[in-house]
Amino acid sequence: MNKRVLFEIKGMYRDDFRVTGYEFGEGEKTVCIVGNSRGNEIQQIYCCSQLIKKMKQLEEENRIIEGNKILIIPSINPYSVNIQKRFWSTDNTDINRMFPGYNLGETTQRIADGVFNEIKDYKYGIQFTSFYMPGDFVPHVRYMKEGFSTQEEAKKFGLKYIVERNVRPYDTATLNYNWQVWDTIAFSLYTNTTERISNTGAGQAVLSVMNFLANNGVIKYSAIGAKKIRIIDDAEFISVKTEKSGFFDALVKAGDKVEAGTPLAHIINPYEGTILETLYSPLNGTIFFIHNAPITYANTAVIKMLEEE
Repeated sequence: MNKRVLFEIKGMYRDDFRVTGYEFGEGEKTVCIVGNSRGNEIQQIYCCSQLIKKMKQLEEENRIIEGNKILIIPSINPYSVNIQKRFWSTDNTDINRMFPGYNLGETTQRIADGVFNEIKDYKYGIQFTSFYMPGDFVPHVRYMKEGFSTQEEAKKFGLKYIVERNVRPYDTATLNYNWQVWDTIAFSLYTNTTERISNTGAGQAVLSVMNFLANNGVIKYSAIGAKKIRIIDDAEFISVKTEKSGFFDALVKAGDKVEAGTPLAHIINPYEGTILETLYSPLNGTIFFIHNAPITYANTAVIKMLEEE
């Protein structure tokens, strides 16, 4: 293992800002795995830490196939993690909306530029990322249809669900999109949580990456994946929206299978404790995403469902 600082900014009032990478194997730049870019993505850092531990073991056992280099970056935004703030502390900008970066721009643009120069030449890119809303997911892999990533490559993770999505205008400044502009086959991995550690979710995430590496001839490992894989277009998800704002009391969790008419959540009056609204399932299907913050607002898609096949 080679641990090195990939990018650094001198700090005036606190410790220097450093982005640290862990390299395994030698040869072609094969796979780069990135953890958090936002300060609340704790599970994403944890997943990388477990991967680093596993890669150390594989390297010691000579199970990384010769000619392959693997780079793991647990965090590209450690400052925001330290102060428990999702975005950059001084101007509230999102590093994952700053790629490919600009070395004479704002701080987050410089960070994106410094990191991207280190990782843009890898054949495969995997990013542990999070949703724009707080919530829990069914673990899955996503890719953009317009890039180099393909359904067949996504199947190599061995996860039950693969989500395909069209590129939206705001995607053009993300790491995933810019990786593909530079000819990297890129995927986003969604684990089950974001702001808390889930050992079960991290174990599944690590296993999926190990499957991908093994199926691409990067490591010696017996890949075990889902027997049945479902390909989902992003437009297939059914949103369940609130009409009222208040405390959010979930009655189901991500991964639950429910029937049409099943109560999914209560919206509660914060002062009086009365139920303002009950959300019901509009169909027979699976809870794919569910809001997990204590408060929600009116007209918000707090649940996303997948209809039964």
